[in-house]
Formats: sequence, C-alpha cells, structure tokens
Amino acid sequence: MLDSLFTATTSTSLTFANAMLTIVVAIVLGGIISFTYMKTNVASYTQSFTLTMVLLPTIVAIIILLIGSNIARAFSLAGAFSIIRFRSAPGDPKDITFVLFTMAAGLACGVGAFGYAVFFTLILCVLMAVLSRTNFGVRKTAQKTLKITIPENLGYEEAFAEVFDRYQVGYELKKIRTTELGSLYELVYAVTLKNEVNQKEFLDAIRCRNGNLDLSLTMSPTVTEF
Repeated sequence: MLDSLFTATTSTSLTFANAMLTIVVAIVLGGIISFTYMKTNVASYTQSFTLTMVLLPTIVAIIILLIGSNIARAFSLAGAFSIIRFRSAPGDPKDITFVLFTMAAGLACGVGAFGYAVFFTLILCVLMAVLSRTNFGVRKTAQKTLKITIPENLGYEEAFAEVFDRYQVGYELKKIRTTELGSLYELVYAVTLKNEVNQKEFLDAIRCRNGNLDLSLTMSPTVTEF
C-alpha cells in the first residue's frame, strides 16, 4: 500500500481523472512551497514571485502530461518553448533554488510520483524553515565602503586609526583624491563592521575627527566602488 504511493502512475494515455489529480496535487505543493518561501523571506518577497511558485509546478506537470512518452511531441514542445524569452533582473541564489524546487515538484507530479512529490516537498520545506530560523550562514560582519572628506592639514595616515580600533573595525585605505582645488582630501576605506557595532556612534566619532565634513557609508559596495 505504501509502495504504491511512491510509484509513478503516468501512462501513455492521458485521462481526465489523472490530469485533474495531477493538477490538484501540483497546486497544493506549489502553495506549500510558496508559503514556505514567504515565511523564510518576510522582508524581501514579492507577490509576483510567490504567485509564480504556486503556478510553476502545475505548468511543469501539465507539460510532462502532454509529452508523456511521445518523443515527437517532446521535440515539438521544446521548439515551441524555445521562442519564449524571459527578461528579469539577476535573482538571489535562494530565489533560484526555490524555482528549481517548484519545477522538481511539478516534474514529480507530471510523471505521477505523487508520493515522492509530497515527501520531497515536505522534507525540503521543513529544511528551509529550520535553516531560516537558525540563521544558518548569516555573516557576523559586513563589508562596507567608507568615504571621508578631511581638510588638507589633517594627516590621513593615522587620523582615524584610534576610532577604528575603538570600534574594532577592520579597515584598508583604498583610494585618496583631492577635491575643492586641493583644499580637501577624500579618503575611501574598505571597512569590516561587526553586526553589534552602533553605526551612528561610529560615524559621529569620525565626524569629530574630520571637522564635520562630508562622509558616507555605503551599505552594499560593488567592485567598481573604488
């Protein structure tokens, strides 16, 4: 009885009952995966992406049902889908993982392995929830770019070393340039801040040293920042 739940049931003939069962199971699994994604990405998920994850398993399952074991039909569908172009911004690796997750669930439903589809979906959803709850892989430090403007009479080599040491900030001077016809210097540091560091207090300490001139702290520096 248990083994029958984990056996693919797709046959060469497509029946209405089998199609309805496949679609219903795919929708339910897509909803479970989408709900897990929303709970593990509370601050960053979008409605369009969550809706996509509900629909994607069903679409994949329908494609597998239509193809069946017909090789000619498989090639014709591949040709039809090859003209589709998806345009989107580069996604987060976690988002890509969830997309592959939903596709795997849809494939399992499409071949009739409903038991495996439910089993793998529940296992991976629980795993995602546990990893998210335990903050697995979260960095204890953050890489940022600090730009400080100083007057020309302030020695930049050791001007802020005491502040960096006080807040236990790792730093490396990356760039120096003059501004305002040489009357000011702009220093660009690559800094490593611990999560517990109070950024406002840190910046206020910098301001006391540079005479309250301009400074900026970039939260997500890019490779072209320097």
